[in-house]
Amino acid sequence: MNYKENIITAFNKLKNYCEENDYKGWDPYDGLNSRIFRVLPLLSKSKIVRLAWIQFFRRSPLNFRKFFVVKKELNPKGIALFISGYCNLLKLESFDQEEIRQKLIRLSDLLVNLKTSGYSGACWGYNFEWQSRAFYFKKFTPTVVATSYAANALLDVFEITGGEQYLETAISSKNFILKDLKRTAGSNGSFAFSYSPFDQTSVFNASLLGAKLLSRIYSYTGEKELSEIANKAVRYCVDFQNDDGSWYYSTLPHHQWIDSFHTGFNLECIAEYSKFTGDSSFTEAFHKGMEYYLNNFFDSKGRSKYYNKILYPIDIHAPAQLVVTLAHSGLLEKNRDMVDQVIFWTIKNMQSPKGFFYYQKQKYFTNKISYIRWSQAWMFYGLSNYLVNIQ
Repeated sequence: MNYKENIITAFNKLKNYCEENDYKGWDPYDGLNSRIFRVLPLLSKSKIVRLAWIQFFRRSPLNFRKFFVVKKELNPKGIALFISGYCNLLKLESFDQEEIRQKLIRLSDLLVNLKTSGYSGACWGYNFEWQSRAFYFKKFTPTVVATSYAANALLDVFEITGGEQYLETAISSKNFILKDLKRTAGSNGSFAFSYSPFDQTSVFNASLLGAKLLSRIYSYTGEKELSEIANKAVRYCVDFQNDDGSWYYSTLPHHQWIDSFHTGFNLECIAEYSKFTGDSSFTEAFHKGMEYYLNNFFDSKGRSKYYNKILYPIDIHAPAQLVVTLAHSGLLEKNRDMVDQVIFWTIKNMQSPKGFFYYQKQKYFTNKISYIRWSQAWMFYGLSNYLVNIQ
């Protein structure tokens, strides 16, 4: 079976879908963008109601967004993923280079314009209000996660085009991380970055994404402070690694789950930190985590588990992040048979004839709602990493 040929076909269908929709779409967490909800102040001001409203939209296999007037919009992190994906395509002769370059420049300029103002450096947030058990964010509240993907995308563009404005914007994001985010102290000087300037959580993948970005900026500027701070943030997360190589989502009591794609984020960030700084002190933790990741989240049929101990839901984020994690760790070719099986199963079972990918597959039903950031941008980025790394 020619897996790569099938993957190229699936990717082109996805690419056409995203371009036809001009990169706009819904998100699993965009329920608070409902115009109807916003005109009901007794509901919209309640934390419990906001949380329940978001979870209703996220969990329902039926899409009520048109009924409750939730518009399709651009998501800065989604745009960043598309940008990094297009940068991969510029390395492939099979794609029209001029067409890809034009799309890349347009999206890069758009991303720069979507940054959130009023902070110490360039930063980005999501295009919707967001209520979780830990915090509430207003629309476009900057987070270390969205900022990391946006700044890394602009660095990808700079490396392809040489556009100095993208480099300058990306480098300035270090000031947001260093000056605006809070820190939770660990042992021996280690610490975790907060998710945003307005919370004090210790979410491992979020803090590691901040460390990864600082280490990449260090590779441009040579500022020793950046690599030293990144080291402390990585060390904090490694200190909380479980004996079997896994990580919980965060240190909070209600965040004690172990899942696939956040584990993949952690491993990708540690690998990238080592690459950009030359520091190999976390190699043992990385290999232990990678062994756990590959052995616990993907079954023999090619299905991607969300959590470590149960199969369902099968979330589209997981197979996409598998490709990214292995590609950025230099382990994609080594694990190609497994990756081919996972991606082929995902295409066969979770891609619509229209080209987009479904959100989640449960045991008895499939949530087929198209989400632009969570599903399409991630699969676009993931598959582009496969195509550029597998010859």
